[in-house]
Amino acid sequence: MVSHVSFKTQALGCGCVGQAVLSRGAHGGPMTVSVGFAIAVTIAVYVSGGVSGGHINPAVSLAMCVTGRLRWTKLPIYILAQLLGAFVGAAAVFGIYYDAFMEYSNGTLEVTGPNATAHIFATYPAPYLSLINGFADQVMSTAVLLLAIFAIFDTRNNSVPKGLEPIAVGLLIIVLTCSLGMNSGCAMNPARDLGPRLFTAIAGWGMEVFTAGNNWWWIPIVAPMLGGVLGAMIYIVFIEIHHSDTQPGEENDVYDKYELTNME
Repeated sequence: MVSHVSFKTQALGCGCVGQAVLSRGAHGGPMTVSVGFAIAVTIAVYVSGGVSGGHINPAVSLAMCVTGRLRWTKLPIYILAQLLGAFVGAAAVFGIYYDAFMEYSNGTLEVTGPNATAHIFATYPAPYLSLINGFADQVMSTAVLLLAIFAIFDTRNNSVPKGLEPIAVGLLIIVLTCSLGMNSGCAMNPARDLGPRLFTAIAGWGMEVFTAGNNWWWIPIVAPMLGGVLGAMIYIVFIEIHHSDTQPGEENDVYDKYELTNME
C-alpha cells in the first residue's frame, strides 16, 4: 500500500510538472504544479491513511520513528516501498508523455540547458544556489512541514476536524512550495527525489542527473531527513509537552487522530 500511494503521488505530481514543461507553459505553470502536487498528496493520504498511515515521505516516517509513533523495524520497509513507488510513478509519466518528450527536445533527453527535461522528475538547484544554501533550504522547509503535520494531528492543539487532516496537509504543501520553492523546487521528500532520479539515470538522461548542480543529488536526500526530525522535535519540546494533562475520555480521540500517521 505504501508503494502504491507513493506511485500515485509521483505520477500525478510529476505529471503536473511534465504538462507544464512539455507544453512550454501553455498547459500549466508554478501554481498548477504546487496545487497539483498538494492535491496528489491529499488524495494519497485519503486512499491509504487507514491502512498504512499514508506514509509517502521517508522524512516523515523517520520523524515518526524518532518520536515513538512508528516502530523502527518498519522504517526500512517503508522507505524501500516509497522509493519503489516513486520510481514506478516517474516511469508512468515518461510513458504517458513519451511522444511529447521526443518532440520537445528532438529526441534528446537533456539534464541542463534550454531543452532540459530531467527537472520534470527530480529537483535541481537554481544557477545561483550554493550547496550550503540549498542544504539549509531543505532543512528549513522540511522542518516546517513536520512541525505543521504534528500540529495538524495533535488533538490537544487547535484540532483539525477528523477526516479533514489530509486537506490541511495539502494546503500546507501549497504554501511551502509557493514560498520556498524558488531555490530548488522544495522537494522535502527523499523518495520523491531519489526514486525518479534513478529512473532518469536509467531511462536515457544518464549519470549527469547525479553530477548536475555541483553534485546536488544528495542534498534533497540528507537535508529533509535532518529537517524532518528537527521540526518534529521542535514541536514536541515547545508545544506538545506543554499541553495540559489529557482529560478522561480523550485517550481514544488522541489515538484516532494519529491513525493517519501511525500503524501501531
